[in-house]
Amino acid sequence: MPTAMIALGGNSISQKGEAGDISLQFTHTKHALDGISHFIDRNYNLCINHGNGPQVGNELYRMELTQNKIPSLPLNICVAATQGTIGYMIQQSLQNKLRSKNIDREVVTLVSQVIVNVNDPKISIPQKFIGPRYKKEKAKDLAKKFNWHIKEQNKGEWRRVVPSPMPEYIMHGKSIKSLVDRGTIVISSGGGGIPVFNNDSGHLEGLDAVIDKDFSAAKLGRIIRAQELWIITDTDSVYLNFGSEHQKRIRCSTRDQIEKYLNKGEFQKGSIEPKIVAAIHFLKHHGEKVVITSIPFIENALNETAGTIIRN
Repeated sequence: MPTAMIALGGNSISQKGEAGDISLQFTHTKHALDGISHFIDRNYNLCINHGNGPQVGNELYRMELTQNKIPSLPLNICVAATQGTIGYMIQQSLQNKLRSKNIDREVVTLVSQVIVNVNDPKISIPQKFIGPRYKKEKAKDLAKKFNWHIKEQNKGEWRRVVPSPMPEYIMHGKSIKSLVDRGTIVISSGGGGIPVFNNDSGHLEGLDAVIDKDFSAAKLGRIIRAQELWIITDTDSVYLNFGSEHQKRIRCSTRDQIEKYLNKGEFQKGSIEPKIVAAIHFLKHHGEKVVITSIPFIENALNETAGTIIRN
């Protein structure tokens, strides 16, 4: 039975331009799992992680708005909280999907910690976009009021940015692998995982940062010995010259070829580039296949007629 590590984009649950209320998030979650169910139909062992940018950004905003009445919580606690809430939505929706198919498989969610290097230079350079998008003046007002770092993501769209160090080690790997190997569907390292570091006493301590979910998925996929890594995003494939009249879909590629494209700067920083870096890492460490696609194209990508497929 093949094992797949699936990195599910946060926008699959909370989409651009929406208020993001829970009923809408549940609706999007159920739609996303219509795509994931194709793996179940083909008897895959599964581990799923997910993004949490919109959700953790909203959590932080709530903290800031109520800070005069209720003590604010740090970012690492908000990451832990969204692991639970998003994991619950995925877990319940997927369990119902299994029941409708009369399939007796369990779904579990793990609150997952990820060890980072506290001296990682990326910690001092906020660069990871989280939370809602704002017009420039609104973003500047919020940044001044709440001491945020902000940055323009797309033309006219400004968002908060926070540190995003590289994950060095995914904790709980043996437990996750044991569950996945017995057929349990595991939701783990949600939002990339809760960033922690080993302090001078050798104890774990939380860090106010967020981890790229695709990097964590690549490392976790390595730990559980997954043959396949699926990166589910909001575009159907990877493209060269994306967004231009000369854009060209990459249907199939090798690790060496995709790395050449990466080194030439072909991929957008902050969007597709981290996914390519994660794909290369996975393939260098026992992985056999990476697929980058979107929810509606999963079934065709399983038949290798859609998406971008990268092999060694």
